[in-house]
Amino acid sequence: MASASAQRERLATVIEPAVAAAGYDLEEVVVSPAGRRKVVRVVVDADGGVSLDDVAEVSRAVSGVLDEHADLLGATPYVLEVTSPGVDRPLSEPRHWRRAVGRLVEVPLAGRTVRARVVGADDAAVELDTGAQRSRHPYPELGRGRVQVEFGRPEGEEGS
Repeated sequence: MASASAQRERLATVIEPAVAAAGYDLEEVVVSPAGRRKVVRVVVDADGGVSLDDVAEVSRAVSGVLDEHADLLGATPYVLEVTSPGVDRPLSEPRHWRRAVGRLVEVPLAGRTVRARVVGADDAAVELDTGAQRSRHPYPELGRGRVQVEFGRPEGEEGS
């Protein structure tokens, strides 16, 4: 029997083209036991976010692929869950940073943790505003950032 990580990799390889064809990025595939079943959790994201209708669309596409590749999950019944990443997902790829524009983040930078607003991001770097200064940082300079939950913003700040 294949290891859990090998199974996840094979599933991701098979699922990713269907997710991409639907216009989304495959962020993660997790397979976990749940009693006598398995739960196959597929995490997807897109630049404009992911709505419930999007989740349903991706779920149908992934379900069809899994039906075609039933051997990947063996004889154990499974439940498919398609979801979007939570706010606690680390910002580790340029697309994650691009999707966080306008959000407050904490990120390791030059040996300390910086709290700043993401004001821009492209394939090479992210632009951060600490309130005191704006600076641009290539991704290799940054650790894995985390979006900070904001319940309200100071008056006068534009929001997304």
